[in-house]
Amino acid sequence: MSVSRVSSRVPVTRRGVMHGLLVSAAAAVLAPVVAASWPPHRPGSDDVSFDEVYHGRHILGARTGAGGRAAVGGSEWQVTVDGRPLHLMRRADGSYLSMVDHYQSYPTALAAARAAVDELGPSEQLRGVEAEGSGHHGVHA
Repeated sequence: MSVSRVSSRVPVTRRGVMHGLLVSAAAAVLAPVVAASWPPHRPGSDDVSFDEVYHGRHILGARTGAGGRAAVGGSEWQVTVDGRPLHLMRRADGSYLSMVDHYQSYPTALAAARAAVDELGPSEQLRGVEAEGSGHHGVHA
């Protein structure tokens, strides 16, 4: 009994080889451009809690669970200045805005809290929770 083999080879043409080379070259050229367009992630830069005194103000910040409400990462920042809540907002590029200084963005929650302290100066205070009512506060990150 003889078995005949069916050949499934596709002929290699110059056009096919050139197409493959051009696609590979385009990918090699565009890969660094695409990678550079993403914001750099600095390991540990925004992942740790902080508790410090900055210009005489006590800044406290911690990541907490969001109860499933956060869009990405499942956590949020709870930040206080002298025990009063500082409301932060996470931007699409990963930076933060504070409600005290909402014209400038900062790379970390700590940097945004320090900038808020700078903007408040030595005499102004943030509003307390009782002045704004109770509710869920923090940054969804």
